[in-house]
Amino acid sequence: MAEESKKQKLEDKKELVDGIKNSMKNNNLKDGLTKDSNDKNKHENKHVEDKKETKKEEKKEVKKKKEEAVARGMSLRASKKHCMYICSFIKGKSIDTAIENLEEVLMFKRPIPFKGEIPHRKGKIMSGRYPVKVSAMMINVLKGLKGNVIANGLDLDKTRIYFASASWASRPRRGAGGRFKRTHVILKAKEFTGVKK
Repeated sequence: MAEESKKQKLEDKKELVDGIKNSMKNNNLKDGLTKDSNDKNKHENKHVEDKKETKKEEKKEVKKKKEEAVARGMSLRASKKHCMYICSFIKGKSIDTAIENLEEVLMFKRPIPFKGEIPHRKGKIMSGRYPVKVSAMMINVLKGLKGNVIANGLDLDKTRIYFASASWASRPRRGAGGRFKRTHVILKAKEFTGVKK
């Protein structure tokens, strides 16, 4: 009986040792699996990063130089007539000269040519006015156009304003059936070859 009890104890110990060994093997396998999965994840992350870098390079290469720059003044609180005459005044000029001319208008040194029964002004002009408020607004739009020209990669010295248009915006109502003045202005500039700087 003593021998049988000893054999049973030995078998129980062996079972315990085997159970411990199996559990350790399982843990090692799990660790190995997690290491393998971590390695796979790292490899996949590197592959994804490589793809992102190649896409960024492709985007940089695809970026083309735009042909024109556009600036819009939306719902300006200005008369459409004044905006229209200023647009015809700055059309065909470079952006810097247009800004300089409108700054002279602000100082009452250069009139804007107007049509109709308007007093004559000194110089080569027949009749004209000094629309100060609208000139200040148009200077802001021209500065935006200048920034767009630089952002689009165009040569600032060769660009000219080739399109300048003023049109009515939606005009809110005021008392007694009247309406406020609101005007949309669109300016476009592009490079012209053979232009003197």
